[in-house]
Amino acid sequence: MTIYTIGYEGIDIDHFLSLLQTHNIETVVDIRELPLSRKPGFSKKILSDTLNLSGLDYVHIPELGCPKPIRNRYRTDGNWKRYQDGFLKYLETQTEAIADLASMATISHCVLLCFEADYNYCHRSMVADAVSGLSAMPICHIHANRLKTAVSADWALAAA
Repeated sequence: MTIYTIGYEGIDIDHFLSLLQTHNIETVVDIRELPLSRKPGFSKKILSDTLNLSGLDYVHIPELGCPKPIRNRYRTDGNWKRYQDGFLKYLETQTEAIADLASMATISHCVLLCFEADYNYCHRSMVADAVSGLSAMPICHIHANRLKTAVSADWALAAA
């Protein structure tokens, strides 16, 4: 199995659903602390309903979202390194949620959902790394603006 990630920035719900279908995703795991969006179709209730109507499961794991104080500090100072350090420290306290997600990903093709298009600047990459570290699953980042994907550099090196 593989742990997938996706951000919905810059796409609509139809394109999002086609990306999920292309990658045979079965379960969308929303790791936003507060799954609200100004973007039509991506708030928790309507997203869950849309996914369910499309035959997909929706799971919200707020414990894997970035806590508000860390998000607010990043909005203020724009310091990505400080954001990473803060989130990784928080993530160390979420071993049960990470283990539950790793277990879920062994029985269903899961994608970790957040907003940012670039996984390099999104907490979902750190969550995926934690799941991969626990389960040895490769990570695949789905690029929302095209149908190609990026495989984590660690896995690309291991395959070489």
